[in-house]
Amino acid sequence: MSEYAKAGVDYSVLEPFKQAMIAAGKQTLSFPNKRDVFVAEDVMHAHGAVFEYRGKKDHLWCQTQEGLGNKNWVAEWMYENSGTGKTYHDLIAQDVALMSANDCLAQGALPVIFTDHIEANSSEWFGDVKRAQDLAAGFVKICEEVGMALPAGESAPLKYLINPKAPVKNAASFSGAVTGIIAPKKNVITGKDLKPGDHIIAATSSGIHSNGISLVITKAMDLPENFLTKLPNGNTLGEETLIPTRSYIKLIEALLENEIKISALLPATGDGVGKIAFDKRPFTYRISSWLPVPPLFTYFREQLGLPLEDCLKTFNWGAGYYIFAPEGEVKKILSIGKKIGYELMDVGVVEAGKREVVFEPENITLMPPGE
Repeated sequence: MSEYAKAGVDYSVLEPFKQAMIAAGKQTLSFPNKRDVFVAEDVMHAHGAVFEYRGKKDHLWCQTQEGLGNKNWVAEWMYENSGTGKTYHDLIAQDVALMSANDCLAQGALPVIFTDHIEANSSEWFGDVKRAQDLAAGFVKICEEVGMALPAGESAPLKYLINPKAPVKNAASFSGAVTGIIAPKKNVITGKDLKPGDHIIAATSSGIHSNGISLVITKAMDLPENFLTKLPNGNTLGEETLIPTRSYIKLIEALLENEIKISALLPATGDGVGKIAFDKRPFTYRISSWLPVPPLFTYFREQLGLPLEDCLKTFNWGAGYYIFAPEGEVKKILSIGKKIGYELMDVGVVEAGKREVVFEPENITLMPPGE
């Protein structure tokens, strides 16, 4: 064993993981062709990618980057303790890919290129073949589903920086970057068209997605069975937490294709329902109705006694994406969404006034993000 390997970086362990990811990436290269974006296969390698737009529309490019946060700690805990033999990293891969891909949509961009960044606490983390296979399969699944390629990525053992909190022994930090295309460029969405009178349409989430995980971990580790605690719906707390983020690409793509007038788009990440007040202007967001609340959230409120304001300012509370649009577009948006399998609800309106979210279903007012 080399001195570098003894110091914590063993390329003999890392190389099979890197090759598995490259092999997975090669399966995805044609996926963005439907958006007239083509990856140059002859210059593909682990550190970068060359791609081009061959369409005839005037266009813009969009770049987004997102980190998964602490959700992977839950996957590692479940892998080590659930007794199922599952790594849960096929689900983690879906989260990593969709966090950035969904963010692209907010500008009216559709994802075409995805790159991942993985940093683990040891070379041995990368040497787990089953985990690597599941991770690669999850990336390929989402890339095919949303129409983007995975031509490059980065993986590194950082034992001096990545130190998972006990009892988890090995863990990695995940992030991803997505390049999206806006074609034609008139489809760009800036949010500046948002105005009083616009309606707020919410699309259901699949569950927690990737926000509020630190709170879930803290509460779960105080329970006798931790993440193996059974919820009323029969799932364990860990299984419910690891339900992947939902993709909203097909929904927004359909709205753009039907030339729906959209004032703003907003991924429901960070600050829970309070994020609806994302715009800095003096608008009041009056929420009059709401979507079904996922089991994980009702458990935290009803069984663990989490205060209502903490619930609403931490969790997405059942809404994964928001569409702000003029009143005349609402019926068309709801109809298009239903046809392609999304559950949408017209939940409220934008008003002139103090910047806040008036959440009438729970008779509570929420301050904007960070307040």
